[in-house]
Amino acid sequence: MGVEADDRASLRALFEARQVAALGTLHRGEPAVSMVPFVLPRGETRLIIHVSSLATHTLDMRRHPRVSLLVMAELQPGAAPQALPRVALQADASTLPHDGEAYGAARRAYLERFPQAQITFELADFSVVALQPVSARLIAGFGRAGALSGAALGRWLRG
Repeated sequence: MGVEADDRASLRALFEARQVAALGTLHRGEPAVSMVPFVLPRGETRLIIHVSSLATHTLDMRRHPRVSLLVMAELQPGAAPQALPRVALQADASTLPHDGEAYGAARRAYLERFPQAQITFELADFSVVALQPVSARLIAGFGRAGALSGAALGRWLRG
């Protein structure tokens, strides 16, 4: 892999530093991108999002659960945009049942990061969706890129 250990750690830290990501779904056979707040609970491999059934991306995920998620560092003045550190994930989306233990843990993790979202958990049209990454493309800068999958991806996501 072309990404050194320090770069991998820095890219992993993006999941704590950034609160929103670009979510790519398949909408009526065409690519679509939206913005979603997310959390990667400590020690977990699944990212958690909280979405309304009124949102196009929610219906898209139900029809085609394979999604893409892009998390990027903030562009610094004078920096080359092409060298922007970022992580692109391919993941499988699954809605967590409201009555399950996983839902409760995901809800707590999400509200710890986004306490202002408490009110949306009281709305019937919102669901907790877990995104289980199957592969990741890590870009730390020019010539510093690589991919992860399988057990290596799991270890990296757990931090």
